[in-house]
Amino acid sequence: MYATSYHRASSVEDAVKLRGEHEEGRYLSGGMTLIATMKQRLAAPSDLIDLRHIPDLKGVSVDGRNVRIGAGTPHADVAGSSMLRSVCPAICALAGMIGDPHVRHMGTIGGSIANNDPAADYPAAMLGLGATIITDRRWLAADDFFTGMFETALEEGEMVTAVTFEAPEKAGYAKFANPASRYALTGVFVAKRGDGVRVAVTGAGADGVFRHAGMEAALAETWSPDSVAGTEVAPADLLSDMHASPDYRANLVKVMAKRAVMAAG
Repeated sequence: MYATSYHRASSVEDAVKLRGEHEEGRYLSGGMTLIATMKQRLAAPSDLIDLRHIPDLKGVSVDGRNVRIGAGTPHADVAGSSMLRSVCPAICALAGMIGDPHVRHMGTIGGSIANNDPAADYPAAMLGLGATIITDRRWLAADDFFTGMFETALEEGEMVTAVTFEAPEKAGYAKFANPASRYALTGVFVAKRGDGVRVAVTGAGADGVFRHAGMEAALAETWSPDSVAGTEVAPADLLSDMHASPDYRANLVKVMAKRAVMAAG
């Protein structure tokens, strides 16, 4: 690792001030990706601004069907929230599938969506739920937030502070996990809402997380696992790597979508 300076922020305002003072600085949340990248000498921030000790960034709140999750909330807290499980068990189940216990107790929802790994679970949940991403500067719809592989609409120095969404009528998530990393080789999040159906796919898209319009239309007409079986998933739009071909991923999208609908009930 290269030399870096450590700063422990006490508030969102303090963190933003510190980031503004250090042009090459980076926010540190759970560190599940950043620290590993620094160890590999693929990133060399001059300063690390630690967000883990800011109370305002943590916690889950539920008001009726309106949910707010602080960006610094660990995956384990999301998975274990009884309040959240009562209105949206799908996101609790998703959080419980991330990595191993160490990752779930250190990694955070804000860090995951800000990094936007193409095989991460939370981007699919945010897109599938039609969530709003709250930063220290503005509110962004999930449809506008995720812009490409490892890319988001975040501006330089902008920090995710929370996510919010209205709990859907039904939702489910299923993924085919890499046995080593537990990242999604392909994962599908489905949600039935008052204004329609949303289907988000992670781990398969050449440009990262995406919505599948064909499956959304099919499920809007008939909410059934069989509805997604006849939809077309174009391999040309999918990722090809050492783990799976585009054709294999195309089949996985359908299989995981069916399982997600079954999980939603």
